[in-house]
Amino acid sequence: MNIPNELKYTKEHEWARLEGDVVTVGITDFAQGELGDIVFVELPDAGRSLVAGESFGVAESVKTVSDLYAPVAGAVTAVNDGLNDNPAAVNKDPYGAGWMVKIRVADPAALAGLLDAAAYRSLVKG
Repeated sequence: MNIPNELKYTKEHEWARLEGDVVTVGITDFAQGELGDIVFVELPDAGRSLVAGESFGVAESVKTVSDLYAPVAGAVTAVNDGLNDNPAAVNKDPYGAGWMVKIRVADPAALAGLLDAAAYRSLVKG
């Protein structure tokens, strides 16, 4: 299971990568493995404001439908439209081509409340 050390994580299995004041968000390798083959992803429109912990979309797999949760508050600046035609990118490359949204963070200090890689490893191995 791939859990990159440079990312932050939520207990709901989203990852967050801060670049400047924008956070790129996706689901973790653990989450995509639990979901199985992802066949559809519903994401918000760019410009939507999100509250930390709020559902911003869904990932549908052959097994189930799972809500996606915002790790931080802010405005959606970009959406990975490539997932419309290729939702399997989430399974193949969850930390790269499978990213879901980019959020301009209202308060970058909010990332301190997320899990680091060691804490996330403990969560999923527990």
